[in-house]
Amino acid sequence: MNDRYDAGYGADQYELVGYDEYGQPVYRQIPPQQQPPQQEYDSYAQQGYGYDPYATGRQQQMPPYDPYEAGDTGRQPPTPAYDPYGTGTHQQQAGAHSPPYDPYGRTATSGQQHRVAEQTAYIPHQAGPVEEPQAQDRGERDYRTEQFAFVEEPDSDSEDVIDWLKFTENRTERREEARRRARARVIALAVVLSLVAVGGVGYLWYAGKLPGLSSSDDKTGTGTPVSAQKRDVIVVHLHNTKNGGTSTALLVDNTTTKQGTTVLLPNSLALTGDDGTTTTLAKSVDDDGSSGTRDAIDTVLGTEIQGTWRLDTPYLQNLVDLVGNIEVDTDTDVPDPDAKSKGAAPLVRKGKAQTLSGKMAVAYATYRVPGEAQNAQLERFGQVMQAVLRKMTSDTQGATVTIQTLGMIIEPPLTDKDLGAFLARLADLAKGGDYKTAMLPVQGDGALSAQASASVVKDVLGGTAKSPDKDAAVRVSVRNASGVKDNTDKVRVVLLNGGFTFLEGGTAGTAATSEVVYSDAGDKENATEVAKTLGLPSGAVTKGEVSGNADVTVVLGQDYAPSTS
Repeated sequence: MNDRYDAGYGADQYELVGYDEYGQPVYRQIPPQQQPPQQEYDSYAQQGYGYDPYATGRQQQMPPYDPYEAGDTGRQPPTPAYDPYGTGTHQQQAGAHSPPYDPYGRTATSGQQHRVAEQTAYIPHQAGPVEEPQAQDRGERDYRTEQFAFVEEPDSDSEDVIDWLKFTENRTERREEARRRARARVIALAVVLSLVAVGGVGYLWYAGKLPGLSSSDDKTGTGTPVSAQKRDVIVVHLHNTKNGGTSTALLVDNTTTKQGTTVLLPNSLALTGDDGTTTTLAKSVDDDGSSGTRDAIDTVLGTEIQGTWRLDTPYLQNLVDLVGNIEVDTDTDVPDPDAKSKGAAPLVRKGKAQTLSGKMAVAYATYRVPGEAQNAQLERFGQVMQAVLRKMTSDTQGATVTIQTLGMIIEPPLTDKDLGAFLARLADLAKGGDYKTAMLPVQGDGALSAQASASVVKDVLGGTAKSPDKDAAVRVSVRNASGVKDNTDKVRVVLLNGGFTFLEGGTAGTAATSEVVYSDAGDKENATEVAKTLGLPSGAVTKGEVSGNADVTVVLGQDYAPSTS
């Protein structure tokens, strides 16, 4: 359907006057008196188009028929010249029938025009615009949302509010974060202080320094009594193959306290031979050999030695060279034994952290200044042994290979693997600083002092806590205070014949009466038997301190008469 307005449709004539707010064309009806006369249509007119849209004062003819024009075949009225500004500059001449259109409702200023009531016309067969009620007042005009476009404009006030909210929120978060950090620091500090306190208490407990938990009588460094502590002990004899003589030490691994110790045994230590005779440690090593000496040491000290390591000086030299030299704080200059002149430089110089090769280590360990006590040389041997352990590997397999490389003959029941594993454990303790060297205090006559030997025999070796076997002989230490030297040998014979083990206790100042002393209640009966064997009255039996390696101690007084025993 074609909605175009056809000017030739019907009897009424319309002309286009503009467009409404919806873009629809608006027409108005041409009054009858203004309708132009009908003209004949000349389809073959040769004068060209007769329509002059800019009428210049002469009547123009209708344009010829355009067969391709989509309009009606009727004649069209002349189109009035449209002046959008209503100035009248392009008005039709006097011969025109239609007045110029003024969109603002004004008539042309030139020429007399008849005022005609205007009415709005619509295209036939086309729906007109929707009539909207006119508001009574412009201020009450009905506006709808589709007539407006909303644009969001930044509001400085709202941005300030947002910034303030962000600021307050950030400040609150910072305060909360500061509080959380403060709480975390307080908690961390409390945890650290707790750990320090627990660690300090643990250390004091481990060191046996807590009140009520330590006792020099039955505990050493831990809460475990010495009787319950496990120790591995090996005796090592250093044989000087060039100058003669031996040096003996006990290597102790306390697996309970994790402490290693080298206990140096003076050559003057009195031992009891297999025949019950008294001898010294040096003589026992030469006469009885390793096995007999080991048993004698066990008897005197109350220890349980697992094996004997015979270390000749050539093997010591090779051992030091294998571990890569050692460092020792030397206490004296050691001359070179191979020097041909007396004024030659010393082989080992006195000083701190002196590096010693194998040859130098042997010379230092066996050196004894003329007129010096044997204990001084023994201490140098102890320094060398501890320095060797610090340089030896802590790996069991590596230590075993080192021992096997030396090519020594290991005396049974000790094997090279057992010795390697034992030395590896001691090396680990020596590297960690849990190793020390102690001298067994021995009196001039070779006897052990009860007070002096307690710290070593009891604490290090656990000798006092060793319970003898059920069938083992009672060990009796004899101290001669009678003033008669021969009384010691006479008492020894009597005790050996009575089935007791005789221990040399040395001599002391004179005492008026004889005593038989025991320390444990279980030894009271043994003490009574000893008194009877020696012919002493029962009143001589008393409880007190005994020698660290004995069960019963006998003090011979001036009242002792050997002829009556």
